Amino acid sequence: MGGSAPRRDRSTHLPVETTSFVDRRSELAEGRRLLAKARLVTLTGPGGVGKTRLATRLATGLERAFPDGVRCVHLSGLHDPALVPVAAADALGLHDNSHQPPLPALVDQVRDRRLLLVLDNCEHLLTACARLAAALLHGTPGIRILATSRHRLALTEEHLLEVRPLPVPDPDGDLSQADGYASLALFAERAAAVVPGFTLTPANRASVARLCHRLDGLPLAIELATVRMRVLGIDQLLERLDDRYRLLTAGSPAVLPRHQTLRAAVDWSHDLCTPREQMVWARASVLAGGFDLDVAEAVCADGEQVRSHDVLEAVAGLVDKSVLTRDEHDGTVRYRLIDTLRHYGLERLRMTPGAETEARRRQRDWMQERAAEYEGAWFGPGQRQIVTRLHADQDNLRAALDFSLVTPGEAPAGMRLAGTLWFFWHACGGTREGRYWLERAIEANPEPTRERARALWVAGLLAGCSKDLAGGRRRAHQARELALELGESAEAAHADSVLGMLALFGDDLHGALGHFEASVACGPIPGTLPSITGLDQVGLASVLAFLGRTDRAVSVCEDARRSCEDQGEEWVLSYLLRVLALAYTVKGDWRRAESYGRQALCLKRAVHDVFGIALTLDLMVVIAAALDAHERAAVLLGGADRVWADISSGRFDSTTFNGARRQSEEEVREALGPQEFERAYRRGGELGLPELVEYALQERARKRGPKHGGELPPGPATPAANGGTRLTPRETEVARLVAEGLANQQIADRLVIARRTAEGHVERILSKLGFHNRSQIAAWVTAQTPPADTPSGDAPPVDAPPLASPPEPTSPAPAPPALTPPAPPPPALTPPAPESPASPVPPAPASCTSTPTAPGPTAPTPPAQPWPAHPGRAPGTVPRVVPSYA
Repeated sequence: MGGSAPRRDRSTHLPVETTSFVDRRSELAEGRRLLAKARLVTLTGPGGVGKTRLATRLATGLERAFPDGVRCVHLSGLHDPALVPVAAADALGLHDNSHQPPLPALVDQVRDRRLLLVLDNCEHLLTACARLAAALLHGTPGIRILATSRHRLALTEEHLLEVRPLPVPDPDGDLSQADGYASLALFAERAAAVVPGFTLTPANRASVARLCHRLDGLPLAIELATVRMRVLGIDQLLERLDDRYRLLTAGSPAVLPRHQTLRAAVDWSHDLCTPREQMVWARASVLAGGFDLDVAEAVCADGEQVRSHDVLEAVAGLVDKSVLTRDEHDGTVRYRLIDTLRHYGLERLRMTPGAETEARRRQRDWMQERAAEYEGAWFGPGQRQIVTRLHADQDNLRAALDFSLVTPGEAPAGMRLAGTLWFFWHACGGTREGRYWLERAIEANPEPTRERARALWVAGLLAGCSKDLAGGRRRAHQARELALELGESAEAAHADSVLGMLALFGDDLHGALGHFEASVACGPIPGTLPSITGLDQVGLASVLAFLGRTDRAVSVCEDARRSCEDQGEEWVLSYLLRVLALAYTVKGDWRRAESYGRQALCLKRAVHDVFGIALTLDLMVVIAAALDAHERAAVLLGGADRVWADISSGRFDSTTFNGARRQSEEEVREALGPQEFERAYRRGGELGLPELVEYALQERARKRGPKHGGELPPGPATPAANGGTRLTPRETEVARLVAEGLANQQIADRLVIARRTAEGHVERILSKLGFHNRSQIAAWVTAQTPPADTPSGDAPPVDAPPLASPPEPTSPAPAPPALTPPAPPPPALTPPAPESPASPVPPAPASCTSTPTAPGPTAPTPPAQPWPAHPGRAPGTVPRVVPSYA
């Protein structure tokens, strides 16, 4: 296995072009020619010449040539060489949890990929970029690299393409054909954006040519100059630029002419800014990557020279002057300084002693404030938005952590920030990077503090996820001892939870059971994180299911599930749903198991929990094999192995987690035969993650409908179709208020909840019902309400199943015999709860938009039919192989 099949993910992940691309046909042709024969091509040239734009256009044009896509690693906001391979893994969508060093792990994961990797802005990380490129070139046969840098990487395999300034005609020569020059075309396009109707004419052509000549054809210098067209004519613009250029060239003759030209253009743009705009430009230069207005206000305002309300005006002015670039995505506006202008701003900031340190401290404090806010809201309805915002601010988080850990006196704040972000490192694929920052912070902060105890158990948790169980246990024990010494009972409880998880990962089921039983029996201690409390219940239910105590596992899950649904939480809920699928798999109740498995997969896709997706796919393989859907099981197996190859090739090396999957693989291989199995397995390995999840959820089959061989269960296309979708009581209440026409703030006031909570409820209602706007919710609620002449005066609840299509009554299937006898359970630390009766079959999700619901009342049970009929199996018989978890 090993997941060697390449994944056909054609995502480019390249910067979006917000302005037109001026012709560089010869460079594009030469770049394509070089990449056809060489595996490393570096675009070199001075700042502002357009290397990034050319690389983006070149890579976009070559997308179809690479089965595994084109990916871009943006390095301008990164300053720690150790994180270069981590940034590359992020760009490639890899979530490595192995214990290997990052660079060898990256090479192993992409060994069989065929893709183009763009390394943008390498000049300040030359050695680290050269090591990355060399490792990929020597360790993989199918990866090609396109780099941009002011300096070459100095590798023997490197081919250079010098990016020159745009050609400029002789301003004193024949200009009858000058419109075909790219420099003049660029000026005309950008000038028309600030002076509508501007075109090149015989009257202005010579002045424009002289201006572009004076600017050496540098695209950035030309773009900055055109901004002045709002207030100056061409001749005035040229005259003032000549004055600026003469002042500049009176300086050192050692400065290259092109650098003098760019400096003159940037200096002029700076001088035309207001004093507040200049200050905001300088202070914003400490912000790596992009930033939103809230960050700009926090970092650039000091309460004296610049106040918070001044920042908006200054940002607007800098956007107008083309100093800041404005990007908008999904309704969120972010700003960024291109690398040349950011370095210029830093240079200006450093002219004032202590100004850079103060700006970076404000940035760090804001990141800490935002991280604490997100941690507090994590067990709630806004998880998807939190993940999106943290990923967008990742460069700024890195800058804040690095500043704290290298600046004297700031290390405790760095450790606090790294520990606060535990949920980001653990839930959002940041295991390796989180461990890197935490270990640095622990080393820099030997003092016994609550923040150190937090950092220790988080580092232990991440070590366990990286298969370093011994290191994880060491850190968790250190955390527990320190927390108890300090009287920090909440942090001690968190450390205990980590020890339980590590025992589970290490196949010590009875040891894990003892930890989780004790944690759950004690209940939440003041100050404990709700998500960790939820994970304790997930861990307890998992161990119970693995030990065959499935009824109690279901009971634990249902109790915890209600808490998650009441709070609008999705990440822990997705794990509870997976454990429900596991429990019913152990019981041999395949219908329930498959339903819960799909619902878990739906939520895991929504929160982009790649690790959870991989675990759930493994379980779906077992279920498909048990249902004799052997080809489907083989496809899922190939896809699951591919996902695991991006995370951890050994799946923790855990017998507990891997045993049933291996057993199912043997059954499927035997049932299909070697050739058919390999064909289906390879097909799964070639699916991208979105397509793989869609296949597992059988969404394409539903879309095709019965005429094309697909299923068509009740779906969310119409209000009536959603009658089987259950909302929680609170969501039902919110839906009715939406139907009354209330806005989110009005709903919050009516229910005495926060506006954000109301917004989260509305978002989940839309998601569950598959709707896109509030009017669809209103129509759906109306459809659930009986007309006025209905005999009964009571309206059915919003979550009532449709009368026309009640779920078929079924009886629970008897659990099949296990292949190995279950181990006797250890003595319980607390009296065990009585085994609860099996819950009825949950409604199968019509699509990924619906979430599971608590079982409702059942109809009278017909004569037992333990197993559904399948091709090749008589009704009521068990599968040939029943997975054993005991």
